[in-house]
Amino acid sequence: MADIAINIYVDADACPVKPEIYKVAGRTGCTVLLVANSPLRLPTECRAELVVVGDGFDAADNWIAERAGPTDVVVTADIPLADRCVKRGAVVIGPTGRPFTGDNIGQALASRALMQDLRDMGVAGGGNAPMSQRDRSQFLQTLDQAVQALKAGRRPKFR
Repeated sequence: MADIAINIYVDADACPVKPEIYKVAGRTGCTVLLVANSPLRLPTECRAELVVVGDGFDAADNWIAERAGPTDVVVTADIPLADRCVKRGAVVIGPTGRPFTGDNIGQALASRALMQDLRDMGVAGGGNAPMSQRDRSQFLQTLDQAVQALKAGRRPKFR
């Protein structure tokens, strides 16, 4: 079977797991597409391209969602972007290693809407918890699992 070319699209402006992405991409030969509103330093440990989309509303999200497909991985914490990419067949992983799938994206969207309502009412505050080493390890494992499955011509099976 021919080796399948895998792209890893990264919603890069605030992505906390870029070093982990570069590690997996360097080991597996994937191309990393860093999509950002402003210039970023390109890694040297893997094949990577920087796409600067400007600062228009959802410009990076739109660029990724229009291109990501069934043999691609998207890394994002943005749940509406994750939803768009899941619908296009891409494998979508959050920075903590949580995969977004057709089975759980509806719940993630509902939780996001609920938390936004609670913040708007002043009942809840703050954002996400800081990244832990366990989160980084889980992300690395999930990304590697996804890439290996796609390279083998399979969809990853997440627990």
